[in-house]
Amino acid sequence: MNPPPPGWPRLSASVFYDDPRAAIDWLCAAFGFEVRLKVEGEAGRIEHSELTFGEALIMVGGTGVRSEAKEPWQALTRSPKSIGGFNTQGLCLHIDELDGHCEGARTAGATIYYEPKVTDYGDDYWADRSYGAFDLEGHQWWFMQRLKTGRTNA
Repeated sequence: MNPPPPGWPRLSASVFYDDPRAAIDWLCAAFGFEVRLKVEGEAGRIEHSELTFGEALIMVGGTGVRSEAKEPWQALTRSPKSIGGFNTQGLCLHIDELDGHCEGARTAGATIYYEPKVTDYGDDYWADRSYGAFDLEGHQWWFMQRLKTGRTNA
């Protein structure tokens, strides 16, 4: 298997928002993402964006409820906010310091649906401290801090 292009992880995700401009600013302030690229079109519309968190990469785009959808597939994208809060994906990030991250997200307006908690999967596996949060449009995020590794994944 060939490596991905330089600067790209093997897997990245696209997350769609009714207001992608506000989402980009919020994701940076609340969760610690950094803008790598933001392409703006007419009237400041976000055409493409790339946000990084360490080596992780997400692309933030607008939803199909916008009248500017250029391709048929774009008309099919939705934010959980526009479909009653339902999610079809969850995004997970491993972070270095969970409790401070959680408080920063809470202060920025994230809804914490799973308070910070340690889960120990046993000596053969690992232990994590994690929390779950919904962002400003209802996307589901999960944050984990690895506390120990086990025999099978050392």
